[in-house]
Amino acid sequence: MSPNPIVMQEGALIISDAHYSQVRPELFSLIQDIHTQKITPPQLILMGDVFDALFGSINFTCKQNRDLIRLINEISTRIEVIYLEGNHDFKLQKIFPKAKVFPIQQQPVEAVYNNKKVYLAHGDFEGELFYKIYTSLIRNPFILFILKYIDIFSKHAILKNLDGYLSQKDDCQEFQNFKDFIKRRLENKYECDYFIEGHFHQNSSFDIAHFHYINLAAFACNQRYFIVKSAQDIELLEEKKFLRET
Repeated sequence: MSPNPIVMQEGALIISDAHYSQVRPELFSLIQDIHTQKITPPQLILMGDVFDALFGSINFTCKQNRDLIRLINEISTRIEVIYLEGNHDFKLQKIFPKAKVFPIQQQPVEAVYNNKKVYLAHGDFEGELFYKIYTSLIRNPFILFILKYIDIFSKHAILKNLDGYLSQKDDCQEFQNFKDFIKRRLENKYECDYFIEGHFHQNSSFDIAHFHYINLAAFACNQRYFIVKSAQDIELLEEKKFLRET
């Protein structure tokens, strides 16, 4: 967990699981509207898997996403940008030097909002043993160093195949018995008012023992994002759908 809580601001804009890529370009227009100040949130909170593939040690993924990276970096000179790394985007601090970047090891991130204690997470921090081993391996500096040169010598064949696989993946499936799964995973482990995460793409919220749980909609599925509103409302977040002008 992070050593000091972040302060969530009224009107902050939250995006999760956009899985931005050439086949899912919708996020670019929303970020562009923030960049041009057509939309003016006081704070931008990115909850992981914002990119379908962005690995800080692999230059090719940075080049593929350079236009959106540039916009986010320019936004971060004007407003606070908080970025929780996901399982599709990690090793990001050098890519987003002015943002507050939180790797998986620091999640859930403690935050405060109107005297309410909030935990924020991408959502992949409490997996089974095999998944924990996998997430550790893909973030390992030595393995990423090897993959970097494999990628270069293979003329990006692995990453291009990965792009093809990810573009066919259905990110919008319903998670059966989701509430029971979350209770087993989080109940009696955290004391807070709200626990907010992405990763599972379920767009649902409910009360469990010690907090109100919110699982965010995946922007990739329906172009929905969220605005932080008054803590007097138990839901805390107002859902918005981004409609691109034609």
